[in-house]
Amino acid sequence: MPFNSASKSLEEVHETIETRGKKSWFQKIIPFFGPAYLVSVGYMDPGNWATDLEGGSRYGYALIWVLVMSNIMAIVLQTLCARLGIVYKKDLAQVNRETYPPVINFCLYVLAELAIAACDLAEVIGMAIGLNLLFGVPILWGVVITIADTFLLLYLQRLGMRKMEAFIISLIAIIFVSFAIELFYVKPVLIDILGGLKPSLPDDYALYIAIGIIGATVMPHNLYLHSALVQTRKIGDDDASKRKAIKWSAIDSTIALNLALFVNAAILILAAAVFHKNGMTEVASIENAHQLLEPLVGNTVAPILFAIALIAAGQSSTVTGTLAGQIVMEGYLHIRINPKLRRIITRSVAVIPALLTILIAGEEKVTDLLILSQVILSIQLAFAVIPLLYAVTNKRMMKNFTIKPWLTLVAVAITAVLLFLNIKMVLGKSIAFLHENTNFWYDVLVLGGLVLFTILLLLTIFYPMVNRNRKQGENRMHTQKLNLETIVISDYKQIALALDFSELDEKIISHAFKQARSETKFLLIHIVESAGARILGNYTSDKETEQDEEQLKIYCEQIERLGKQASFCLGYGNRSNEIARIVQEANADLLIMGAHGHSGILDFVYGQTIESVRHKVKIPVLVVN
Repeated sequence: MPFNSASKSLEEVHETIETRGKKSWFQKIIPFFGPAYLVSVGYMDPGNWATDLEGGSRYGYALIWVLVMSNIMAIVLQTLCARLGIVYKKDLAQVNRETYPPVINFCLYVLAELAIAACDLAEVIGMAIGLNLLFGVPILWGVVITIADTFLLLYLQRLGMRKMEAFIISLIAIIFVSFAIELFYVKPVLIDILGGLKPSLPDDYALYIAIGIIGATVMPHNLYLHSALVQTRKIGDDDASKRKAIKWSAIDSTIALNLALFVNAAILILAAAVFHKNGMTEVASIENAHQLLEPLVGNTVAPILFAIALIAAGQSSTVTGTLAGQIVMEGYLHIRINPKLRRIITRSVAVIPALLTILIAGEEKVTDLLILSQVILSIQLAFAVIPLLYAVTNKRMMKNFTIKPWLTLVAVAITAVLLFLNIKMVLGKSIAFLHENTNFWYDVLVLGGLVLFTILLLLTIFYPMVNRNRKQGENRMHTQKLNLETIVISDYKQIALALDFSELDEKIISHAFKQARSETKFLLIHIVESAGARILGNYTSDKETEQDEEQLKIYCEQIERLGKQASFCLGYGNRSNEIARIVQEANADLLIMGAHGHSGILDFVYGQTIESVRHKVKIPVLVVN
């Protein structure tokens, strides 16, 4: 549903963790640790495994420098995201809505959603492969099983932000320990690893793998996520509090992302030390890697740890992907939907391609889909990094916390590298496709995509430059000024009251009196929801219906004794449909309903009724808590 433009990022957990008033040194810093760990799981999700395994098996240690470079980029960019959220108190999606016009914003939103879907696709496939390797579950059924974790985030959110962070950190610990033991078994040569720090690209395909590694490491949705997660901390508005928060958030990011670097490097080193060393340069799939570990390493523990870490990586990443989806939808579109529906949509977009690939092309093509998802992430990275760079260098937004010139140069250099790699890969793949393909319409589609990609990239880069000095609020969601002198106070002739014979009825009637004038009429509505009412409708004549009608008569008599006019109407069956029907037939001017504040299933039922009725009637609806 639409919501106020002033709504806070991740409002249900916004500023729920206290950072002020702590006494000891440990108590002062520990509240700031957590957000970067939720972000870091995106840097070690199953999508990284495919690119790291192929890079290590095909090129040995030659691409380790790409991992290190990607990690440095990640630390810089995530630190800037944290700074933006702490200082400006808005996430990157909200900032982009202020910066760009609606058309560009919508395109950026679509790209962000595609990035999240690509990330979720990697998690679905990774989880399915992990279940297959550990328990023998067919990958097709493993993909279906991943639907079951759709509501994991909803449960974790109910437990609170700190418990969610603890859950994610536990999974990270499992991954870290698993690969530490793996490296102990394979015993890689340190001098060979250090040799991989020298930048080199053995061939053109190495560039494709390198871009995939970057896409799997520096993820677009993590930039949106981090700028929102830091706002779960209560931080003072003074410069000293913000400076302290930025400092500890930077340390948090450095520690968490170096843990992710260890995991990614461990996967690549494992592939290089076990597969490349033994002449197996074509090991690109996670399944092949798992099968070959036991005979090559010489024990059964290595493949088991490999599968356990894979499942932990997929499960942890699914949580952060959903949060990122919520952030971009609310930030770009100012629309908030039911979290359950949001999770179902995100997971469906990931599950359907995976199922179709398995059914049509077979399980052997799953790894290709996994690598492709990471390249898609990399292509879209520039469209998140460029707006971030403009935001943190904007003095209007950041004031005293605008980044220093040297850091600006570093961020620009990172952006330039990403742009160069992305443009080179997009052009290379497009030209290769055009040469291989003979279908005219496919050529038109590819060329049209290139044109749109170029136009959007140029607009993303140059639009903020042209409009850099515009006044604050010029591009706000609501710019129309109201002429309050011409507003006419509502004169409600008939107010409908949806009653259910609970203690809330008294409050509903009280609020109705506050909205009424002397000539206002009240229409009391109650819906009979018995089994007989659902089947027979207004032909029902059971004990419940008689008692409900008698109760409404009593209410009407009490209201009339207070000098007001009142009538009543019973509805039968579906609560929301009947309330809307009666209101419309009676031409009511205002509907007043009650919200009970129940938990669990009752909260879901009452919430559904209010939302459903609100969308079916065209008059104001007053909800009384």
